[in-house]
Amino acid sequence: MSKRPNAVTFKGEPKTLVGPELKAGDAAPDFKCLNGLSPVTLADTPAKARLFSVVPSLDTPVCSKQTKTFDDGLAALGDKVASYTISLDLPFAQKRFCSAEGVKSMQTLSDVHDHSFGTNYGVLLEGLPLSLLTRSVFVVDAGGKVTYVEYVPEVTGEPNYTAALDALKQAAA
Repeated sequence: MSKRPNAVTFKGEPKTLVGPELKAGDAAPDFKCLNGLSPVTLADTPAKARLFSVVPSLDTPVCSKQTKTFDDGLAALGDKVASYTISLDLPFAQKRFCSAEGVKSMQTLSDVHDHSFGTNYGVLLEGLPLSLLTRSVFVVDAGGKVTYVEYVPEVTGEPNYTAALDALKQAAA
């Protein structure tokens, strides 16, 4: 498995990411995450524009804001797109968060089982006492091609919501 030293910082400290650095134009890698207790792979997601919003943990302020900001921004796109928040949180915690925060458009996927999303998309943080995914955003078109990638340089920072939503709208057109 490839590793990318000093790929991001976490609270100012350089961290290594495990997995490849994806770029627009790459084929979207497969993964096996959990939605509740049901396994979900890339092939199980609808063949339409998809947003994968990756967060370290939904129970932190920036991750919560990221999920709710995308949820609000997706309302206008309706069923033309599919959108997911991916973290290493347990599926039960993800469900509780979405219920408590009124998240409607974003579905949650837990990568807690085997970290396949983390390693295949190059977002698994190495060197922390607890495994986490780095903050990032991926847009995948109906044909399974990555059209937008953002690895947020500082894990505690926010992604470029406007650029990600614009990329999603373009992929859905």
